[in-house]
Amino acid sequence: MAAEVQVFDAVLVLLLLWLGWRALASADLFKAVVQFIVFGLLLSLAWVRLGAPDVALAEAAIGAGLAGALLLDTLARLGRSGAADEPRPLGLTPARTGIALAALGLAALLVASALALPERWPGLAEPALQQLQASGVSNPVTATLLNYRGYDTLLEIGVLMLAVLGVWILDAEPALPRPVADPMLGLLLRVLLPLAVIVAGYLLWVGAHAPGGAFQGAALLAAGGVLWHLARPLSLGPSLVVRAIVVLGFAVFLAAGVTTALLGGGFLTFPPAHAGAIILAIEAAAMLSIALIMVALFVGRERTVSDSLAASPTTGAQDTGAVP
Repeated sequence: MAAEVQVFDAVLVLLLLWLGWRALASADLFKAVVQFIVFGLLLSLAWVRLGAPDVALAEAAIGAGLAGALLLDTLARLGRSGAADEPRPLGLTPARTGIALAALGLAALLVASALALPERWPGLAEPALQQLQASGVSNPVTATLLNYRGYDTLLEIGVLMLAVLGVWILDAEPALPRPVADPMLGLLLRVLLPLAVIVAGYLLWVGAHAPGGAFQGAALLAAGGVLWHLARPLSLGPSLVVRAIVVLGFAVFLAAGVTTALLGGGFLTFPPAHAGAIILAIEAAAMLSIALIMVALFVGRERTVSDSLAASPTTGAQDTGAVP
């Protein structure tokens, strides 16, 4: 059995290397995107083999699913303007040779460093596991992200929030023509969207003691939102409701930290008796915010008819009463 597992791992590594190379070197952009999506799915399987199911869930949903859909949407926009017809220079230039050699050298250094590590590393893993019961959850990953390293997770949510604000600040992109209604896509939407909501709620709840949590649940909700956008195009401009949900996760996380600081426990230092409930509240708010942020980043800000009228110099002058 061990020999078969080793063969499987070796084949998986070779497939990842081959797909990664083909995704970079393929002259056909559509084939390159498909190879990138398959690469992400196989990479999630590699994370499972490495014993990191939380990372595998995020990789399958975000790295392969959302990123792949975003690349396909970008390819459709490039095709509209004719940019996809431009040839891709794939020759081995000195710059590319240097980058390839540097990447191989870094990979060799990482492998050598991993092989040189002692069997037992005197780190913080054992003290962290000893304090796991006081963290409010029994899943080490959730305890690390929401309790031990709460500062990092708070800042990560803040970065996502700033990213979507940057998208809204940018000039609107002309919308693609509305697609023809696809009965099969509509059927998938009616079946998969409720299932995505149910599974996302389950992942949120189970994240306290098993692989799952806010990020994995948000990835599934975002995948459902992207599917909805593909079937029935959405418009997620900075309306009051959308902005409130976008900042909800960061606001609840920050409020929890300020409250614990005012009560004398320290910023983001949760009392053991209430840590589980606080973490669940933070994760629920963060899941909604992260899901909407990812959908908003995918949808972007498309120019509507009112935007086009406002951008017209003649129309704008008439509205303001100025002489054109």
